[in-house]
Amino acid sequence: MLTLTDKAQETLQGLIEKSGKPLTGLRIAADMAGCAGVKYRLALVSNPEPDDHIVDCGLLKLYVVPQNAEILIGTTIDFAETEKGGGFTFDNPNTAGMCACGKSFAA
Repeated sequence: MLTLTDKAQETLQGLIEKSGKPLTGLRIAADMAGCAGVKYRLALVSNPEPDDHIVDCGLLKLYVVPQNAEILIGTTIDFAETEKGGGFTFDNPNTAGMCACGKSFAA
């Protein structure tokens, strides 16, 4: 369903360790927002919501909001560092295009 690269897993594991909280995974959603229509929403959480789809990624889990599962199928999440900082990137085969600012996509 979804894939985390090694770099994304390492980054998330580091964020979880830094938090000092009993976090178990990353909840991912695709909200209607942004100039192209859809924007990713990520949150480190302790537990999934009862209806979340769970993807086991080894040391952590991805919790996928069920309403967004179809649009997220096949997505690879990575972490990239640039001279302006770092951030998560998404290679989603279901996008129809990105907005000019690169923060949202059309589905």
